[in-house]
Amino acid sequence: MRTPDFWYTPPHDPTFLARCLNPLGKVYSLATAKRVARDPTFQPDVPVVCVGNINAGGTGKTPTVIAVLGILTDTFQSPHVVTRGYGGSLKGPVRVDPSRHSAAEVGDEPLLLAAFAEVWVAQDRAAGARAAQQAGASVIVLDDGFQNPTLRKDLNIVVVDAQKGFGNGRCLPAGPLREPVNIGLARADVLLSVGAPGAQARFDRTDLPADLLHLRAALDPLQTGMEWPGTRAIAFAGIAHPEKFFATLKNLGADVVHTEALDDHQPLTSALMKRLEADATRLGAQLITTEKDAVRLPSSFRHKVITLPVRLNFGTDIAILKSKLTDLF
Repeated sequence: MRTPDFWYTPPHDPTFLARCLNPLGKVYSLATAKRVARDPTFQPDVPVVCVGNINAGGTGKTPTVIAVLGILTDTFQSPHVVTRGYGGSLKGPVRVDPSRHSAAEVGDEPLLLAAFAEVWVAQDRAAGARAAQQAGASVIVLDDGFQNPTLRKDLNIVVVDAQKGFGNGRCLPAGPLREPVNIGLARADVLLSVGAPGAQARFDRTDLPADLLHLRAALDPLQTGMEWPGTRAIAFAGIAHPEKFFATLKNLGADVVHTEALDDHQPLTSALMKRLEADATRLGAQLITTEKDAVRLPSSFRHKVITLPVRLNFGTDIAILKSKLTDLF
């Protein structure tokens, strides 16, 4: 499902639909508050870094996890990721093995993250953390578990898209929030806003908690040696905000002749891919997608589609994030 446009109207000017749904949003907010107030059921013997969000999806969480894993690995730690495995059928705990697991079994994000560290899919996060610790993890990176109370967390990183911010400031389904911003940020240690300088300037807030560390980063395309200028492309993406991927590709100089915005985590069926392949042949274009979508490609199409990977660029803020992570040990 793609995020509704009315979620991102100005907070001071909510749409009629947002106002109608607001009572349901308040119920959702109360349910979240009740859940996060529970005591942890498992306190691991190793540090737990939680990378989560207050918004429902599309904030840059997965690139943040990749960045955190890189820092931890470079400091001689053995990080293991524990994640729910959204879209996968396995309940776990199960260690992700890209050679035998499919996105239908473990979800697309775990398959992507498995290239950077050991990954455990577990609907029961406490069970997943226990399995990771027993398997030798020196630190657990909890992917998208900010509202999950089952684990003690040592560092909470909340990620937000600087361009879209916290939307209309309302909770699901009236807006994009899982809980009110002030309540969520009161539990956070780091707020990471992801976006270009202009978006960062518009996002900058004066109402953040005094003790909350605000870091900034931008998503930059990874240099792969691909000559993008003039490349005729059909771009497709099943992510929360596919327009960001399309814009990145155009900014690289690609001649994007067609875009296909799919639902977040949408299966890339053979029928869909054959249609896109036929369009590419007709238009003399190359199929291009995101890293997260690429892991869902049917095996017969993996050599036919080019992937455009992106990574977070923290600038000077990378030193601050490294310090926060190394302080855990």
